[in-house]
Amino acid sequence: MTERPARPPVLDVVIVNWNGGALLRACLASLAAARDAASVQVIVVDNASTDGSAEDLPPLPHPLRLIRNAHNLGFGRACDQGAAAGDAPAILFLNPDTQVEPDALGVARAALLADPRTGIVGARLVDPDGRTARSCARTPSALGLLGRALALDRLGLVRPHFLREWDHAEDRAVDQVMGAFLMIRRDLFTALGGFDPRFFVYWEDADLCARARAAGYSVRHVAGAVAHHLGQGTTRQVRARRLFYFLRSQILYAGKHHGVVTALAVTAASFGAQVPLRLALALVHRSPAEAAEVLRAAALLAAALPELLMRGDRGSPAGPG
Repeated sequence: MTERPARPPVLDVVIVNWNGGALLRACLASLAAARDAASVQVIVVDNASTDGSAEDLPPLPHPLRLIRNAHNLGFGRACDQGAAAGDAPAILFLNPDTQVEPDALGVARAALLADPRTGIVGARLVDPDGRTARSCARTPSALGLLGRALALDRLGLVRPHFLREWDHAEDRAVDQVMGAFLMIRRDLFTALGGFDPRFFVYWEDADLCARARAAGYSVRHVAGAVAHHLGQGTTRQVRARRLFYFLRSQILYAGKHHGVVTALAVTAASFGAQVPLRLALALVHRSPAEAAEVLRAAALLAAALPELLMRGDRGSPAGPG
């Protein structure tokens, strides 16, 4: 008697790991406990971790593939790698610092497939204190990008990027969901060309959601799909590079979606407002180490500017490792 072949997965879960430590194993354990775990394939893309987190991964009730990169290729490029390794009709990009509730995958997938014009769905993210994170965001306008780079949102003069005024307690269409839990139709992901690999980390989710909406698809927040999210679970290890990549990706997004003038304005605001403000906060905290991290991030950004501003949205440079 021959065994019946296993059914092909209905969902590929792509996890990009970089020194995730115990967080990765906790994430995998939550996927193993999912109600529809047998219909899921998990693809872990390890970006040259040095902490052993990708070694001896625990057995799961569903297929698990491990892709090892010799160098840190960045989040967007590693996500594209992981997506290419599967063929399920839906793809979930999931951060290793998340743990999904048992029914989260099924609820999110049902919402994704309920309407053929829904292209992307996100989950309700809950922080370690049990509070629902305000994780959905507005599509950044040129004025919004510049205003927030000048910290005008803190004065109430421009709207914040995230929808802080909404409790995220019900399903609704939004401009952007966070990449910590982002589920997308594979055919749409393919048509969009995947993540833009120039976003080494940060803003790649905003870019993908903006392109999906421009293609005529909606992006939806699904309150019934719940994932616990630590936030900055791995990038908190490298504070200077975290700030550098955020500022770099912000400028890249501005140039790609709003042109070189906006990119130049956001660049000037980064050096003229964001860096000084962070230095002032470091002084308030009496933290020379924090100030040094800010200055190092500013130096990294200055070194990256020629290529960043010259190439605009015409090339696909890899971010520094």
